[in-house]
Amino acid sequence: MTATSELDDSFHVFDTTLRDGAQREGINLTVADKLAIARHLDDFGVGFIEGGWPGANPRDTEFFARAAKELDLKNAELVAFGATRRAGAKAVDDPQVRALLESGAPVITLVAKAHDRHVELALRTTLDENLEMVRDTVAHLRAQGRRVFVDCEHFFDGYRANPAYAKAVVRTAAEAGADVVILCDTNGGMLPAQIGAVVATVLADTGARLGIHAQDDTGCAVANTLAAVDAGATHVQCTANGYGERVGNANLFPVVAALELKYGKKVLPDGALRETTRISHAIAEVVNLTPSTHQPYVGVSAFAHKAGLHASAIKVDPDLYQHIDPQQVGNTMRMLVSDMAGRASIELKGRELGVDLGGDRALVGRVVERVKERELAGYTYEAADASFELLLRAEAQGAPLKYFDVESWRAIVEDRPDGTHANEATVKLWAKGERIVATAEGNGPVNALDRALRVALEKIYPQLAKLELVDYKVRILEGKHGTQSTTRVLISTSDGAGEWSTVGVAENVIAASWQALEDACTYGLLRAGVEPAE
Repeated sequence: MTATSELDDSFHVFDTTLRDGAQREGINLTVADKLAIARHLDDFGVGFIEGGWPGANPRDTEFFARAAKELDLKNAELVAFGATRRAGAKAVDDPQVRALLESGAPVITLVAKAHDRHVELALRTTLDENLEMVRDTVAHLRAQGRRVFVDCEHFFDGYRANPAYAKAVVRTAAEAGADVVILCDTNGGMLPAQIGAVVATVLADTGARLGIHAQDDTGCAVANTLAAVDAGATHVQCTANGYGERVGNANLFPVVAALELKYGKKVLPDGALRETTRISHAIAEVVNLTPSTHQPYVGVSAFAHKAGLHASAIKVDPDLYQHIDPQQVGNTMRMLVSDMAGRASIELKGRELGVDLGGDRALVGRVVERVKERELAGYTYEAADASFELLLRAEAQGAPLKYFDVESWRAIVEDRPDGTHANEATVKLWAKGERIVATAEGNGPVNALDRALRVALEKIYPQLAKLELVDYKVRILEGKHGTQSTTRVLISTSDGAGEWSTVGVAENVIAASWQALEDACTYGLLRAGVEPAE
């Protein structure tokens, strides 16, 4: 269940996704989910994985039992979380403390009250007894051979109210044998300069090894974490993708990337940083949340460039508009094509898509004007790479890429007396000299059209049998009112190996959908390596 990391113990990356991150609204992890995330985090190379609170709920208790048998950690140590013993009791007799030991975890994190008002109002005990609770519990766990970290809850608020007592909690934990004492911004209200000043003072006054746990309520959790490191903290607590209660915790990935790339600290095993984007997205998949496209370092837009001015500079040297090489964190640079595009954007995008423009300035100019004209009409190519590639190839070849010619299509929605609806579509087209008429039903007119188009084409192009419509978005564009407004449709299609997006624009939502469906099938055939019809 535990492993010896190739890294030394001088700096800790501590992940609490499985406990604190799981408190995010919308996340509900099964034991299997927690085991899967733990494996991803271990692959990434964090030093510690906090698995939950054994004894507090059956799921966390089961997690530790299964982890002992099923987790083969290569880099991380598993951590159990719990509280100091109850007031007026002894740690040796406290069932909650016993559950921590029975978890089998080699490291235990204890949460301790560091705010005097919380001690008196929440724990309903004295300040001296709270110190004794910390001392007794840490000493008992250390005597049982466990490594102990202590989370000082509400530390910064407590320090503001009673700095002497907050520091006394830190000093007591360290003297009792805690390896690290973590200063927690539990309410997330602190700012970087405040964090730095407090950490530096507490470090000087107590001599304890300090860590930082920052919530993101001011949007400063990552900055606060790095400010604490600047002030001397050598242990950072984070969650994958910033998951956590309310607005979340310090995001593991930008914190680690900053430490490695900006601070020059080796906090991950060799080569692990290049797995950052993959691990971020894999964990998002497990928790069933769509990855944030604009997340630093790992978002698909993190290294996306839209402005023509940027593209011109990037063509000369990508570093002119990028703070790091995206490959360092396993991401890639993307060029977005829009009405802001200039010649450099089109050339770089063509290169990205594998379309050789051959330095043809006239061709590039035509593509730029075509894109601007189409975007003015409502098309969007930054969200529809497949449609843009078809446009680009059409301009480069002097004619659209053709696998079939559509004679006509229609979609019928029948309102039946029993209140149900029937959706039927008919498509008439020519492919490889053959006229084909196909009819299909669907759960809506667009679905019926999609099926009818496939029925018509799959006889000629069996490659289309793999295609699946995986997303469908409709937006009513400005300019007209109500049902007279222009409609834009974005469709995402998959062939099982990848996805692509296509766009259609019309005053009729069905007509816009048809355009996107045509492009989706055309691009699917291009992607499959099928030669266009003569």
